[in-house]
Amino acid sequence: MCNLYRMTKAQAEVAALFSAGSNTQLNAAEEIYPGYPGMVVAEGEVRAMVWGFPLVLKSKKTGEPLKPKPVNNTRTDKLDSYMWRFSFAERRCLIPLTAWAEAEGPKGKMTRTWLSLPDADLFAVAGIWRDSDEWGACYSMIMTDAGGRAAEVHNRMPVILQGNAIERWQSGSQDEARALCSGYAGEIEIDRTKQLWNRRSA
Repeated sequence: MCNLYRMTKAQAEVAALFSAGSNTQLNAAEEIYPGYPGMVVAEGEVRAMVWGFPLVLKSKKTGEPLKPKPVNNTRTDKLDSYMWRFSFAERRCLIPLTAWAEAEGPKGKMTRTWLSLPDADLFAVAGIWRDSDEWGACYSMIMTDAGGRAAEVHNRMPVILQGNAIERWQSGSQDEARALCSGYAGEIEIDRTKQLWNRRSA
């Protein structure tokens, strides 16, 4: 599942490509991790939101709430579950990115493998969003069974949106949106690096 992606393009480029408003200057890192802010296109605007829906668990020892955990991926076969279904029905968004990463290699020595589209240096993947008490507006990335070369790296991948699928995801019916949740059939570029997956070690 995707726990890291890269977004190196400017806010103005995102707004222009996806015909979105961009009235507030946003700050986001080029590498986006769960629990940190990223850019999304929601309700016709480029907005900053936290990547991940907050999941609040309780301590087994004290019964007190623990620090919320960001649930940043939404599996297509779980869209009807309580955590996701209202956002899928009412609040679908675009997540702009230039590449996403998966971890490969033995435990403790995993490295970053980046996946991207060779014919598009900025593209959108499917997302859903909501407002939360913990972090304000937050979003989750829709993941489906991997297709093509992406399956060489991981068994799941983000739902990539192109052409008229971009508008259908945002404003179509639930059935129309669900029909888009399939593995990408186009070319995927794979860059296997030696950079350690753990960002503190890298």
